[in-house]
Amino acid sequence: MKLIKLSYVAIAVLFTSCATKPLESKNFLKDDIEFSRKQIGKEISVIEKSGKVLNPVTLKKDGSVFYCDYDDWRSGFFPGSVWYLYQLTGDKSYLPLAKKYTGAIEDAKNLKWHHDVGFIIECSFGNGYKVTKDPAYKDVIIQTAKSLSTRFREKAGIIQSWNVDKGWQSERGWECPVIIDNMMNLELLFNATRLSGDSTFYNIAVKHANRTMAEHFRPDGSCYHVIDYSLTDGSVRHRHTAQGYSHESAWSRGQAWAIYGFAVCYRETGNRAYLNQALKTFGFMKNHPRMPKDLIPYWDMDAPNIPNEPRDVSSATCMAAALYMISTFDVPNASSYKSYADSIMFSLSTPAYRAKLGTNGNFLLMHSVGSIPHNSEIDTPLNYADYYFLEALKWKKDLESR
Repeated sequence: MKLIKLSYVAIAVLFTSCATKPLESKNFLKDDIEFSRKQIGKEISVIEKSGKVLNPVTLKKDGSVFYCDYDDWRSGFFPGSVWYLYQLTGDKSYLPLAKKYTGAIEDAKNLKWHHDVGFIIECSFGNGYKVTKDPAYKDVIIQTAKSLSTRFREKAGIIQSWNVDKGWQSERGWECPVIIDNMMNLELLFNATRLSGDSTFYNIAVKHANRTMAEHFRPDGSCYHVIDYSLTDGSVRHRHTAQGYSHESAWSRGQAWAIYGFAVCYRETGNRAYLNQALKTFGFMKNHPRMPKDLIPYWDMDAPNIPNEPRDVSSATCMAAALYMISTFDVPNASSYKSYADSIMFSLSTPAYRAKLGTNGNFLLMHSVGSIPHNSEIDTPLNYADYYFLEALKWKKDLESR
């Protein structure tokens, strides 16, 4: 496997020479926490009045809220947001709610037909375990890791993302597609090894990260969305996209998944090659000539009608959370990563992106994009944009309380 080598000196020069000038005011933390408390509180009221355990994801085209089932890849984000809200406010009234919303998706621990159980369970039960140390949560995390491990394909050394026997995935000619999003599921595997002592999960995560690092990236640090592998010999069959503008374009949320996923891999393993990859992909995004001044990316950095293309707030929130994490690592100019994240968060805290209280279906942020090629969730709120926004707020609060 060929590892990407990038010296920390080069990274530091790249970062400092092209850094965006920090915005003057960073006093958004307290206001954002209070707004989140009120806005999510309104959504909680809607849920509780329904007498059901509803799981909000986005807005439908008619303006009503779409609620998902436990097997939807996004089902862990709202429970996770309530856990974060508890940690941000210290308000114990959120604890029974977080537990209830989390418990409602427990059956996802046995899902084996898609890879997103890492998203589902780590964001909900994983965050819940950090707060409660409930052994039942530990058991769910470990069982989920076992389910996810069934998707590991030894020949290719990866976890298969999608099945290709039905749906639109069956029409693409793929055999074993792996999407960059899958990097976000590795945190669950690392956590499961820590909780169980079983190194199987850790080893699968490392193999997946290594093959992804070898195959998913272009020389400039940007990543493909989909790599299709042969199940027979593990070779690469296609380098494609599903949600980006084109196969060779830079789909922004994919770049954010890569930055965050490889930052987690470095944190969990200490392998500097992973950190180098995260920083190189971030450098690609930060120095991109079409990165807007407010640092909220277009849905794809190669979309043909920039600047008249939708922004993707979900890409920005995930990247901000990752950069706060990276600022805690032993890297040159670590504080500059926090400063960049602060600038993203400042933009997100303005009326251009943060909803007015009681509007936007009670979601926190506006202007995210699910999948333009599928004509799905375009310029709309998304629960994972809100989730990583809250995660970023928690990072900032923790960093500034040290």
